[in-house]
Amino acid sequence: MAEKIIVYHGSSKIIEKPIWGMGNPNNDYGLGFYCTENEELAKEWACSSESDGYANKYSLDLTGLSVLSLTNGEYNILNWLFVLLENRQFRISGDIATQAKEYIFDNFAIDYKKYDVIKGYRADDAYFSFANAFLNNTISVSQLEKAMVLGKLGEQVVAISQKAFNAFEFIEATVAPNEMYLPKKMARDSAARDEFKKEKSRGSVLTEKYILDIIREG
Repeated sequence: MAEKIIVYHGSSKIIEKPIWGMGNPNNDYGLGFYCTENEELAKEWACSSESDGYANKYSLDLTGLSVLSLTNGEYNILNWLFVLLENRQFRISGDIATQAKEYIFDNFAIDYKKYDVIKGYRADDAYFSFANAFLNNTISVSQLEKAMVLGKLGEQVVAISQKAFNAFEFIEATVAPNEMYLPKKMARDSAARDEFKKEKSRGSVLTEKYILDIIREG
């Protein structure tokens, strides 16, 4: 029996057929086609300050595809951070962040590129800054984990292989007016930052585990 899911891709244009090999190689999980199962989120991601966007709707047939889920409990937040560090452009400054990156690469690497589809957190601007803060030893691992669910961004579904790209069936594209969805996007980001500040203030350097503690304990 076919396993099909409905996904949405937010874009400034209508994309009836995703093209394998196109896009930004420095996205969260590398070169791929980034989607969400939440139409409202896709509309937020689609808008810019200059123009409206589109939520492109597809049926994605997962039959015969290998799927890596970074949030199903098999992997932890540091496995996700490894993938992010491999693809996103981090500004690594200072000895702690440099050693933290090396430690994560040595101990939490996963062979994610062999999969057809990846499911995992989305590193919006605010979320990207949380990951950076962790590397610089200013937030704990539990605070980083909690930060990933703030703002309710949900998971993104990313097609990586050509086989996965061929499994999309275009359904329709819905306009996302930027005057409606850009403020929603900004409000979501702001809410995540505000919630994170509250969460950070609840932690204690005496009881929380930071990247330096993880490195020292091995």
